[in-house]
Amino acid sequence: MTAHGREAASADGGRSAEEERAAEEERAVDQALALVGHKARARHRPPEGPGETPPKPTPSSPVSPPSPVSPPSPSSSAAAADSASAGPESRPEPGLTPSSPARSAPTPGATPPSSPTPVVPPLAAPASAADSASSRPHGASSADRPASSPHAHRTGATAWHAARALAERLGRAAPLTAHRLPLDRALGHVLAEAVVALTDLPSFDTSAMDGWAVAGPGPWTVKEGEGLLAGRGPTEPLPDGQALRIATGARLPAGATAVIRSEHAHCDEARRLLYAGREVVQGQDIRPRGQECRSGDELLPAGTVVTPPVLGLAAAAGYDALVAVPRPRVDVLVLGDELLTAGLPHDGLIRDALGPMLAPWLRALGAEVAEPRRLGDDAGALRQALVSSDADLILTTGGTAAGPVDHVHPVLAEIGADLLVDGVAVRPGHPMLLARLAEGGPCLVGLPGNPLAAVSGLLTLAEPLLRGIAGRPTQDRYRAPVRQEVHGHPHDTRLIPVVHREDSVVPLHYNGPAMLRGIAAADGLAVVPPGGVRSGTEVEILDLPWASASPWTEGCFT
Repeated sequence: MTAHGREAASADGGRSAEEERAAEEERAVDQALALVGHKARARHRPPEGPGETPPKPTPSSPVSPPSPVSPPSPSSSAAAADSASAGPESRPEPGLTPSSPARSAPTPGATPPSSPTPVVPPLAAPASAADSASSRPHGASSADRPASSPHAHRTGATAWHAARALAERLGRAAPLTAHRLPLDRALGHVLAEAVVALTDLPSFDTSAMDGWAVAGPGPWTVKEGEGLLAGRGPTEPLPDGQALRIATGARLPAGATAVIRSEHAHCDEARRLLYAGREVVQGQDIRPRGQECRSGDELLPAGTVVTPPVLGLAAAAGYDALVAVPRPRVDVLVLGDELLTAGLPHDGLIRDALGPMLAPWLRALGAEVAEPRRLGDDAGALRQALVSSDADLILTTGGTAAGPVDHVHPVLAEIGADLLVDGVAVRPGHPMLLARLAEGGPCLVGLPGNPLAAVSGLLTLAEPLLRGIAGRPTQDRYRAPVRQEVHGHPHDTRLIPVVHREDSVVPLHYNGPAMLRGIAAADGLAVVPPGGVRSGTEVEILDLPWASASPWTEGCFT
């Protein structure tokens, strides 16, 4: 159906279809989380400091160990084949079983309900040549690899919105720890405890201007002395009818009723009298005690990202350190024998574009990232890297398809990982995956090898997963109209680099799976539904973390 036809149809049944899709995605997320023994997140437990009482622990139910990846029975394979023939909208999500709602509070002493044994997606299903091509690193074509192999994968793909929701809620399912950080080390972390004012702000009445502190009506007799300066202690009360020099931020003497700015007053030195140049209102240019907050007021809730203004507010409120969630730790594993780390491409070798890009991108998302490791096409090295990692998240690049040197799927099966997402209905980036390693181990996001396809996987799975692990608040979705018609994939969501122009977004050229030229100029990606949209249609926008940092020039990108 064309974009025009879809919009006409949506006038009658769009609302119910949208609600049905949202409900289906919610069920898919809840069911997939059953594979990892989903439980509600425990409260933050900050470390004990001198003179502090640790919070009481929150009761929690035991977590059942995850089931390892294993081949399905013949009957389940047949059922998957029947489901696949019914079309993309009716296919069940891979590896799903019923589960309780996410983040539900456990009842102390209650026994967790049992759930059916999960049906795990097969790791040996045939894959299309298109899937294999889009997963091979950095623009390799389908001619480079056979269309299928003994470990070809994926019988159905997870819907894009459902995949993102599952990744975030998987991150939030893990208990958060917390640590106390000095202010100069807290930038970029997420608050594990609310910032509560430790004092009134300001903590005493202060002058908002340089000028004169006066008491009662004028004219005022000028009191002798050097005046009142910031940082000085209490002074003698100011008698009615007198004036005294005062500096900005100085403590107001008792009895003062107003501050007159220097430029609004005239002093007769001979008679030692002060005259106001305009009407004086009681309380003018005085910052009264507690104007900004009172002691005990909540200034910032838990979950707030620590920015420079947050540091300033915390310092003003009396804090020397903040209780924050540690940044998620990420290992990046770059796969592929064909990758160069320097110089020009030659003799079939190409430059690694993902190693230099992923680490700073992940840091912009608030993660601690180790130097990317280049493993080549070595199954043994990949297995060792996975089982020895102590990171919260492992990112791999390439190797998620079914070629003879695409080792991600067989290695995950070998080490008993739970494969939660095996392919997402999105272009580019269809062959991305999400797995959970052994109980207590890290999560793994397998990115396709093509650069823009890898960006798609990063934003679809890694970014929401990291947000959940770090305790960052869920981002509010927003939409913007596209300035021109955008062609879509017949069945899958499409992510298109865009720039903001006034009240709309403009799609960029150079948006193929192996291209970075478009995303390098973009400040966001438009989420284009299957079939595309016509000019003026509102679409969801995914902002890039540095979008406001650098202006964009149109040039030849649009």
